[in-house]
Amino acid sequence: MPTHALIQSTLDELYRTEARRIYATLIRLLGDFNLAEEAMHEAFSSALTQWQNDGIPDNPRAWLVSTGRFKAIDQIRRQQRHGEIVSEMLASSVQEEPMASPELTSLIEEDVLEDDQLRLIFTCCHPSIDQKVQVALTLREVCGLTTEEVASAFLVSPSTMAQRIVRGKSKIRDAKVPFELPESDQLSDRLESVLSVIYLVYNEGYSASSGDVLIRSELTLEAIRLACLVRSLLPDSEVTGLLALMLLNESRRIARTDDQGDIILLEDQDRRLWDDELIKEGSLLVQEAIATRDIGFYTLQAAIAAVHAEAKDASETDWHQIVSLYSLLLQVAPSPVIELNRAVAVGMRDGPEAGIELVEGLLSNPVLSNYHLTYATYGEFLQRAGRKTEAVGAFEQALHLAKQTPEQRILRRKIEHLCS
Repeated sequence: MPTHALIQSTLDELYRTEARRIYATLIRLLGDFNLAEEAMHEAFSSALTQWQNDGIPDNPRAWLVSTGRFKAIDQIRRQQRHGEIVSEMLASSVQEEPMASPELTSLIEEDVLEDDQLRLIFTCCHPSIDQKVQVALTLREVCGLTTEEVASAFLVSPSTMAQRIVRGKSKIRDAKVPFELPESDQLSDRLESVLSVIYLVYNEGYSASSGDVLIRSELTLEAIRLACLVRSLLPDSEVTGLLALMLLNESRRIARTDDQGDIILLEDQDRRLWDDELIKEGSLLVQEAIATRDIGFYTLQAAIAAVHAEAKDASETDWHQIVSLYSLLLQVAPSPVIELNRAVAVGMRDGPEAGIELVEGLLSNPVLSNYHLTYATYGEFLQRAGRKTEAVGAFEQALHLAKQTPEQRILRRKIEHLCS
């Protein structure tokens, strides 16, 4: 019999890697977000004791789905809500014990067209749901980000985001939105929201909005996996561009932090650690997307990442090309953050005073005035211009706004260096 420690370790790993897929499948089987979440947690709890007696099953994920399903049926029974839902569930059940049947095994090992997380993304991105709610709901329910993390991605308060998520769940329930992939002629209508979800998931993994670590690789890898699934369904140029962007950014992952988890800025990274295979694959996808001449938001960002990847040394970076690409990006998708990124590129091309002038103009924007990277950028340019006292003030404001521990550490080091 497996030890308690082994079972706990196995379940911890399953929860980390498989919980969102199990949850998505349970939503499909049960048709209810809250019931599926409760059922999933009950299944994990049951496994801790039942596997002690029976051993770890050959297909743990199928066991957890099956157990969660029956736990939900039991809960409905206890609440005296038999009705049609219970009748349908019981009629479709092929067994009465919570163990992995061939039917349930196939339900969670289907090919790309049957991927439950992908189904759930398209369900949450149904046209009847407001777009802001679509993305927020999917980040929370499909990818397991906390309400606070989703709020940070949108630069809104957690209470505002919580209301959006509740509204989205209610809409799916009340409108009886089907849990299914749309027909091929409807895929493109929902593509923008789906890509926004994947992009924001990757961003949260690439640079976590809060917490003790910079990188959450489980999110970056999940975003890349989902992008590959979407691309197999709909080989659109922007899907290709998004996948290229994520692969190029992922190529730098090992070089972005040191052994203590501290941030290493792009210009200071050991580029020998960059993954050449990912750079090659990402660059080829950029070329493929650009060749379609349908160049959008993600493809332009991927092109910028490719320019960085081409430079063998920070001094070789083609900032002229990067500024031009950011200018195009602002035309395609104007946003305060893209303006800030363009200001960085201009400052790197034309010198710190040019960057300072642009950033000072952006500080009047209410979004950027509460964004820690605005002040971190401002401080960096002030430091390069030799304006140390002002740079300290900017870095202190960035530190006040930063919620992520590694970012706080690097800001403190910059302040200490300037004050020494």
